[in-house]
Amino acid sequence: MRIIGNTNSIRAALEARTVIKVFMTENFKNDSVLKLIKELHVNYEIVSKDKLDTIFKGSQGAVAQVKDIHTVGLDEIFAIAKKKKNPIVVMLDELNDPHNLGAILRSSDAFDVSGIVYKKRGQVSLNDTVIKVSTGAANFVKCAEVTNLTQAIKKFKENGFWVIGLDGDSNQTLKDTPKDVPLLIVTGSEGFGISRLVKENCDLILKIPMFGKVNCLNASVACGIALYAIRNGQ
Repeated sequence: MRIIGNTNSIRAALEARTVIKVFMTENFKNDSVLKLIKELHVNYEIVSKDKLDTIFKGSQGAVAQVKDIHTVGLDEIFAIAKKKKNPIVVMLDELNDPHNLGAILRSSDAFDVSGIVYKKRGQVSLNDTVIKVSTGAANFVKCAEVTNLTQAIKKFKENGFWVIGLDGDSNQTLKDTPKDVPLLIVTGSEGFGISRLVKENCDLILKIPMFGKVNCLNASVACGIALYAIRNGQ
């Protein structure tokens, strides 16, 4: 069980049916949250501001007890993807910043990504910071932790996915993304990019065209741009 205090996160948790109980002050007036509490018959308690602060410091007038968010297996990612037309899954290679993963979860929710895959060890995981930064997206986008990324890529290929690596040194751009096929989009860390073995197992390596003097992007920004471009047929 976790405690959350951001209003957007509480609303997302309510929509995901993961809220156990809500504590709020008498003057809490967020209509969308109050409506969901009523419609879903969620247990709630009116408390003083002082008591609310003892539960969660710095809340916005309400806090919620919510169920823990857990990672899933690749089979569940494939099951989700098979229900969608032209599904997209994101794979993260050597990503260590929880804020990046949180932001990628938000972009993934916005562009209907079926799941996120990353290594079980040596990378950022689905921790409290990630969940907080995702502002609720972690409730809707499943994350799968795997032992070996190259082995996971092989499973995606067996399930009909094209594997696209993002790398600024490529001669091809996102315009060369295959159309109307399941896609696994691989993004690496800012410092090291995609590792050699993972890159060798990609079907295509594509870059995001840039026109300024700084030739690298934050991993979450690059991922968001790529997802937007692919979803819009660029």
